Amino acid sequence: MLIHGVTHTLWLLLLLHVSGMDSLKLNLFRKQAEVLPQDGDVRLAGSQTVSEGRVEIYHDGKWGTVCDDGWDLAEAQVVCRQLNFPGAKSAVSGGTYGEGSGPIWLDDMDCKGTENVLTSCFFRGWAVTDCSHKEDVGVICEADMNETISDTKHSLDHSVGLSAELGQLFDSGDGCDFQILVQSPTGNKQEDGTLEMVGTTICAHKMVLSRFPCFNASQGISSISVLVSQSCQPHFTSFIRYLYTRKMDVTFSSAQCLHQTASKFGVKQLMKDMGRLFTKILPEDVTFHTQVSLYEYAVETGDILLQENCVKYMAWNYQNLTQSPAWSRLSVGLLGVLLYRSDLVVPDESFLLRSLESWISEKGNSTSLESQADLLSRIRFPMIPAEKLYELQFSSTLYNAHQNVYRNNMLKAYQFNVLLFSTLRNSSTFKREEDDYQPRIYTAEPWDALIDSNVRESDRKVGNRRDSYNRNPYRQDYRYYYYTTASPYRQRRSKSFSTPVHNSMIFKDNMIRWEANVFQSQSECSNKGVKCESFPAARLTAQSSLSKYQSSVRFSNRLLLMCQGKYICQVQDFKNGLAHISSNSSQALPYPCPNDQYIYHFVVRPDYI
Repeated sequence: MLIHGVTHTLWLLLLLHVSGMDSLKLNLFRKQAEVLPQDGDVRLAGSQTVSEGRVEIYHDGKWGTVCDDGWDLAEAQVVCRQLNFPGAKSAVSGGTYGEGSGPIWLDDMDCKGTENVLTSCFFRGWAVTDCSHKEDVGVICEADMNETISDTKHSLDHSVGLSAELGQLFDSGDGCDFQILVQSPTGNKQEDGTLEMVGTTICAHKMVLSRFPCFNASQGISSISVLVSQSCQPHFTSFIRYLYTRKMDVTFSSAQCLHQTASKFGVKQLMKDMGRLFTKILPEDVTFHTQVSLYEYAVETGDILLQENCVKYMAWNYQNLTQSPAWSRLSVGLLGVLLYRSDLVVPDESFLLRSLESWISEKGNSTSLESQADLLSRIRFPMIPAEKLYELQFSSTLYNAHQNVYRNNMLKAYQFNVLLFSTLRNSSTFKREEDDYQPRIYTAEPWDALIDSNVRESDRKVGNRRDSYNRNPYRQDYRYYYYTTASPYRQRRSKSFSTPVHNSMIFKDNMIRWEANVFQSQSECSNKGVKCESFPAARLTAQSSLSKYQSSVRFSNRLLLMCQGKYICQVQDFKNGLAHISSNSSQALPYPCPNDQYIYHFVVRPDYI
């Protein structure tokens, strides 16, 4: 009865809040709306999946289609690469994704498959065709290198009290007194030269919207016009309904639109929820287009937390990033941000230098010499092994163009490698606090050990490399170790390995032996004399005495958790040699890992003090 009474009262209040038809225009996502398509741009339409659909091409101010005469996999490859996908799975013909509208711009296409854009291929001429829209072509692109990006629904629920009733009220439209006209530019130009717009009208209630000042629903205004991108328009109704119910199902394709909308209208709870959801989305895209796009969007909107989430994921998975389709489109600014970080995970500093040189060479003259020099100065040359320093003047593709940068930094690096720390400390040129002397997270031999606690003896092959990293010729440091044991069903969760005391050359022969363990139960901890607070837990302990090095060297060791061998989802410090693992269920995981299927990567990280 109480709920029924409150609902009845709400209806009365909503009916009393009818006012004039003054109108307010709100230009939402202004930057997106002003970015118009260029002649020759392509897009996919007619599908709920971002990586497939009907091919449409922009020409003479209008979007049109392509006829399937001559359409084959070579043509599909060009379209998919132009849209920043790794490649094409198949070419689709015969109006599979529905019939388009507007002109049929292209017919009798003949591509080699190596062209960068579709208009570089041979075709009969713009709008020269004998086809109908029943022959509109489509493509299915590779969304990932290994699998398609999922569009799994994630439910948000902050509902209280009358959420169900308010949802029914919104759906029915009864008593609505506030009109929201949602418009989107199609990119086509009308006969008078103005942009063609498509839109929908949402009928809402002032009483609900008055809690959000950006609607101005309490200022005597009864309608607004909102401009959104065409891709975001379908999600705007869900956003308004959320204001009534505090409940919503969010997918990969809607998350960024909803974050933008929540940001513009000041719906802070939804912004926070979307921010958390982005961390779940990031690992799903191995092409890294999502991570790069979200970072650029976060910079544009000033969302510092989202910037950090994106950059941290790219820093932890830098090696995958260098082999992704998004690598070549990284901006100078984003690459510079990554090179500043000490939590960058790479085999060694020379790998980082080679990847940077490759990026600069690929960019060519589009990156100024000043920007190149600035990026190169962020390489920590003292961290490069001495034997690889010597090779730089012969192997580097940029050495001649930036001799001063290389020579000055190589001199600093040689001094660091061959002088005692006590000597360096007394030098006026040595400033230990400089980034150049701070290690990153280096995973090359001999600094690491890997344990896959999910693999049983029957699955093990000594020296086998089954991980996703072996596509990269630089990724020779990623190895899976499968150990022999007495029982064919027992899992092995320990490893011993040795490292030098420090990575400088003078410590090359001073070795420390380490033992790495993964504990899954209290009995395993007890057997090692360790008290574990939760499981799984990991331990990394020195089996050699460190006392004579403690005055000059400290070990800031790290545990990397690789999810199913595909991406790094956690990086943890060791406290007193022990690290407790966060899980999906604890909701403390930086990035999710299905079924908590980890490969434990132990990294020894010495540093001068």
